[in-house]
Amino acid sequence: MRILITNDDGINAPGLEVLTEIANAIAGPDGEVWTVAPAFEQSGVAHCISYTHPMMIARLAPRRYAAEGSPADCVLAGIYDVLQGGRPDLVLSGVNRGNNAAENVLYSGTVGGAMEAALQGVPAIALSQFMGPETQDLEDPFEAARVHGADVVRRLLDRAIWDRDDYRLFYNVNFPPLPAARVKGMKVAAQGYRTDTFFGVEPHISPSGRKFLWITGGPQHKPTAPGTDVAVNLDGWISITPMRADLTAHDVLSDLEARLG
Repeated sequence: MRILITNDDGINAPGLEVLTEIANAIAGPDGEVWTVAPAFEQSGVAHCISYTHPMMIARLAPRRYAAEGSPADCVLAGIYDVLQGGRPDLVLSGVNRGNNAAENVLYSGTVGGAMEAALQGVPAIALSQFMGPETQDLEDPFEAARVHGADVVRRLLDRAIWDRDDYRLFYNVNFPPLPAARVKGMKVAAQGYRTDTFFGVEPHISPSGRKFLWITGGPQHKPTAPGTDVAVNLDGWISITPMRADLTAHDVLSDLEARLG
């Protein structure tokens, strides 16, 4: 199996090293693992592509490249330049430091990389490690992902639905903020919504008198509705969320047509 891996935390991120272990376990001794990851951190870039300017790409080692672009850029670079059109069998994105559940999904470069792979017709999985009080003192805060990651990917490859629709399914995986031994297992969960948790800005004045704005996030450990991703994670389960890039609100199409007709 040929696997392409990327992330949004950057080529030197510890989560990418974890993902490399997972990918090597899946690919096996006769497989190939190719890395194309951002040269610098790209957290929060979602599914953006560098459409208006070029990006530099550099070979760091055999099958290991860094690109000055987003995770979606890296997937495009991997498929069309690094692999010279020799398409991968699977794209893995992560392992992100922090959860990509609930509203975070919409901003996540990790999810954006997997989404681009799906749009290119390649099976894809995004993986993220929820962080919290019980992971911060661990010698390896990615322990849950490192121990359980390969099994999750294998089970998805063996048993999940891999369609060929225009907007192909891809999968978003979040590991709970717990030591590996306390992970209860896997649960399929819808994307949730943290009520009253929003991104905002915090102004600061520089020594030169100029105003700068820092983006601020909301509490990450506020549960979502029962059975949805964050709630499942905080209860000790690995969440598996099937996703598509289609943003149409299909549930209101008929009603809207009737109202406007």
